[in-house]
Order: sequence, then structure tokens, then C-alpha cells
Amino acid sequence: MNQSILNKIFLSLLLSLSIISCTEPYALQTNTFEEAIVVEATITNELKNQEVKISRTYILEENGPTFETGALVYVTDNMGNQYNFDENNQKYVSTTPFQVTPNVEYQLHITTSDGKSYLSKTQQLTTVNQVEINASAINKDGVRGVQIAANSSDPTNTSKYYRYEYEETSKVTAPQWSEYKAVILPTPRICETPEFGGFDSIGLELKTGAEVNTKVCYTTKNSTDIILTSTNTLTEDNVVDFPIRFISNKDYTIAERYTILVKQYIQSLESYTYYKTLKEITQAGGSLLSHNQPGFLYGNIKSVNNPNEKVVGFFDVASVSSKRIFFNFDDIFPGEDLPDYFDPCMILTFNSNDFGTPDPRPHAEFPCGNGGEGTDLRNRIKNKLLLYYARSLPLYSMSKPMCGDCTLFSSNIKPSFWID
Repeated sequence: MNQSILNKIFLSLLLSLSIISCTEPYALQTNTFEEAIVVEATITNELKNQEVKISRTYILEENGPTFETGALVYVTDNMGNQYNFDENNQKYVSTTPFQVTPNVEYQLHITTSDGKSYLSKTQQLTTVNQVEINASAINKDGVRGVQIAANSSDPTNTSKYYRYEYEETSKVTAPQWSEYKAVILPTPRICETPEFGGFDSIGLELKTGAEVNTKVCYTTKNSTDIILTSTNTLTEDNVVDFPIRFISNKDYTIAERYTILVKQYIQSLESYTYYKTLKEITQAGGSLLSHNQPGFLYGNIKSVNNPNEKVVGFFDVASVSSKRIFFNFDDIFPGEDLPDYFDPCMILTFNSNDFGTPDPRPHAEFPCGNGGEGTDLRNRIKNKLLLYYARSLPLYSMSKPMCGDCTLFSSNIKPSFWID
């Protein structure tokens, strides 16, 4: 779950009380501000270094939340164990890997650098069951695409509330990549005369080093929505084909090879209710000016020093299972046209010897002209506004940078989990 959502929601709730009666256009700014601590903590049955994120709410004029540094963070259980967390890259990470186990009560403890203490309610591990993922072609609201769905069942009928997160990775190939690059050469000069220094020459060089690996990349994105479902109304607990992600068949995200890792969290009723309310607030869109404000969203973390202090966040103890699938476009849409590259990739062609209309006057400053496609081409090469693609002298075919170098927006490092 994106922690900035929690900060923004809390800010919306505070500001709404002061502007709810406004009928005239209002330039939003922070006149009053109530700071609050924001906690995001989900520990699971995975054996790993568990994580806790702590920050502060922020005002509209700021770019984002401030990480809470110097806090003392640990988790205890009713078996006498204590799991300590250390500050690491703007989050708190357990010093040793651990996993939560059934029928044990866990509690989160936080003491900030200014001596304020916070304590969560005790939580227990929820039912453990496995998630399966499938992908199929469907039509949704008149759009053809692939629906990725989660499937899970619990014969014991003890798991009722589910939350999902996903991480997706797409293979990207720059369609107008070349092994060569265009460079400006000091010599020989073009159109050089005793009176005029001439124009730079254009040459080609083989790419070397990091420039070579700019053709194939891998773009990874995480889910940002709160994805929830409940089977509370079913007599037997089954989650069948619950939609997690829909991608149009015109979306380049799935044009080549695609993988998605889905995580399924089994939640308690308390946790599900908290996230469901949070989801409803975020989906309200213009809730900042809404007359239907829901009041402060309380979680299960309280201040030890001041019971009236507002605390944002929830300490969740949840079972989690995950599943990764891969597919190529043809696996889902056999024989269908591939999606277009996300950026229109038009080839731009320049005559490198076109410098505009020559000046016929004796000893003219620019006897070969001063403009034309040749000058434009050289300027674009110097400023890296275009990349070389092909040539048939004196013509040069050039591409937009994003069409010839995928590292401008993605990573050329193949993920360790990737399977071709």
C-alpha cells in the first residue's frame, strides 16, 4: 500500500472542515495544520526481514511526507519474543528474518526521537491459503484485453477478507535502435573557404560500454490501488476469478513478454474494514470539497502519552501467498496485431548537405547558406534531441530518443526472476 495515500487522505479530512462551506473557487493552501504520525506495517507468515514505514503528514505546499528518523521500533509476541527493527533506506527493517505463526498475538511498539510512544492492538495471523493466477482474453466495457484474475478457496470457510497487491514487469525493445551513433567531427570541414570556416562534419561511431545495452529493457511497476474483496456472504469460501488487473490489447505493456507477481493477503475483519474505508475515501475523487466527509479514519495504533492524539495507519498481521505468471502477447491473442509502441516513432529524414540558399555575394559571411536541414540536423545531434537510425548519404534517418534508447525511461538490467 502506498503510504502517501494515507498522508493525503488525512490532509483531506483536516482541510475539509475549514472549506466545506465554500461556494466560490478557492485557491487551496494550508492555513491550519495538524501534524500526525503515519504508520504502515504489515507483517506476514513469510520468513523474511519484515518492514515498518513511519512518516509524518505534510502540508499542501510540501512535495510529500517526511520520513520519521531515529525511532525505536520493535514487535513483541505473547510468547516472550521481541523483534527489533533498524532504520534502513527510509523504512524500518527487522534486524533478523522472522515469520508470524498461528495462535500467537503480536503487538507493534514505536517510540519516536522526541520521546512519544505508540502502541498497536494485539493481532493474530489469519488463515493461510494459496493463491492461483490466470490470464484470459475478455471484452470489458467494449474494450478487448487480458484480464488477470486471482483464484483462491478455503474449504474451512475461515478466510473471508482479501487484499491484493501486484508487481508487473514488461519487456521493452526500442524499435529504432542502432548499433551506431551519430557524432559531430571537427574535420573535415564542409563548405570551407578562406573567408568562411565551414560546417562540422557528421560521422558514425560504434556504440561502446553502456551505450550498447540500450535496446532491450524491463519496466517494473507496482500496484497503487487498494484491491479488496470479501466472501462473507458465501456459504463456502471461494474466490474465483477475482479481477486483479485488466490491460487493453492496444497497450504496449503486453506487446512483448509480460509477467505479474500477485500477492494475496488474508485479512481480519478489522483490517478489511479499515482498508475498505480507506479505499472509499480515495475513490471519492473530489472529496476535499465534498459535503459528505466521513470523519477521521482511526486504525489500531494509539498514542501512549496522549489518548486524544490522531494516529494514521494500521498494524496488520496477515497470511500472504504469492504467484507469478509469464505470458507473451501471442499466448493471449494468437494471430492478432501487436500493440503500437507507447510513443509514436516517426523517422525524420534530413539532407545533411542542405544549408539553405547560398549567398552569391563575394566574401559573404555564409557563402554556402546558413540554415536548412543540414544545420538543423547538426544542432539536434549536438543537443541529443535525435538519435541516429540509418543513412543513405547525404540523407540521415533519425529517431526520437525514446524510440532508440529504452534506458531513457526503463532499466536495461534483466530482473533475476525473468524467464525468456
